[in-house]
Amino acid sequence: MTHQNHGHYTRVPIDAGSQVAQLRQVLVLVNELAGRSSPPSGSETSLSEIADLSSVYGNALPIVQRRFDALAAETASWSAAAIEALLHAGEQRSSAAAGRLANELNSTLEDLLALLPL
Repeated sequence: MTHQNHGHYTRVPIDAGSQVAQLRQVLVLVNELAGRSSPPSGSETSLSEIADLSSVYGNALPIVQRRFDALAAETASWSAAAIEALLHAGEQRSSAAAGRLANELNSTLEDLLALLPL
């Protein structure tokens, strides 16, 4: 007799607040690559906001958690690849691209936070 996997989603515990904080730090780096002198407001994450986000995530419906997990993982993946490409492109060609990346990253962070309203 064989055992069949019923495709249950097994969630690896994550810290949603820390993920948002890390992505915001990436945004700060990308803004620097873009030559932007000051990061957009709200780019720093306080310890209390990290704790609040993690708590809201822990109490969210599983479907919301899965969406957050997928969007956060996807964002981390494409932002890492884009930053690597920017670093290889050289300073002159990367400023405009870094600005576009910063805008996309900022938009995605807003989408993540919308999933876990405080």
